[in-house]
Amino acid sequence: MIAVETTKSADGTVIAYDRTGEGPALIAALGAFCDRKSFVPPESLTSVFTVYTYDRRGRGDSGDTAPYAVEREIEDLAAVVAVASAGGPVFAFGHSSGAALALRAAGEGVPVAAIVAYEAPFIIPGSRRVADNPGPRIREMVEAGRRGDAVRYWMTDVVQAPPAVLARMEGSPMWAGLEALTHTLPYDIELTGDQGIPVDLLATITVPVLVVGGGNSPDWFQRTVRETAAAIPGARLVTVEGYDHGVPPEVIAPVLTEFFLGRA
Repeated sequence: MIAVETTKSADGTVIAYDRTGEGPALIAALGAFCDRKSFVPPESLTSVFTVYTYDRRGRGDSGDTAPYAVEREIEDLAAVVAVASAGGPVFAFGHSSGAALALRAAGEGVPVAAIVAYEAPFIIPGSRRVADNPGPRIREMVEAGRRGDAVRYWMTDVVQAPPAVLARMEGSPMWAGLEALTHTLPYDIELTGDQGIPVDLLATITVPVLVVGGGNSPDWFQRTVRETAAAIPGARLVTVEGYDHGVPPEVIAPVLTEFFLGRA
């Protein structure tokens, strides 16, 4: 059993993380409804990297000092980078809003050596229907004790998942875990939202970046991935055929190894 480790962010918030494997440091930053246990690094990663999975603020064993701000989340990631950098350069893999976080952090100067960003959900205005004021509505539901309604609203109005997907989720053991993380959904929205791609910030990134998208993802997402890559100087773009937003760790692992270490 892995013992949880902790560090402190700039504002004193405790950030919990797990560390597994041996090799150069690789930090995984995940998206909505995920904590540090959501990404289980396969042996193909832990045999070549020291993998750090951490609880973003408000999740799992990490703290949640108010008020929330994107800048605080960047400081949280920087705190984990500081721990991991004791062994040398630090690589970052971000998925969904975790990808948006990793890219924003690099743009703000957090010292990562390279980034793989899988489908940061920046929403290009006009590319898809966007729910009205989702962050405040979710906060109201959570404060009223309606966490189940908050999950349903996120899946139907924000993510716009097919009804069959929501039905499977409601009847599964994972439902309680989703409800427990609903208060962090507004954080994901603030990282991405409907403000478009932050091209000015992305243009300041100076480290190597691989932007990755799923071949089965909807057209709006594939457009976002293309335009995200175009905004980052020197970024490469790769499509993982046969997958959508929910790419499994064992599928993304060889992509990370090839990009970060140059190994097939």
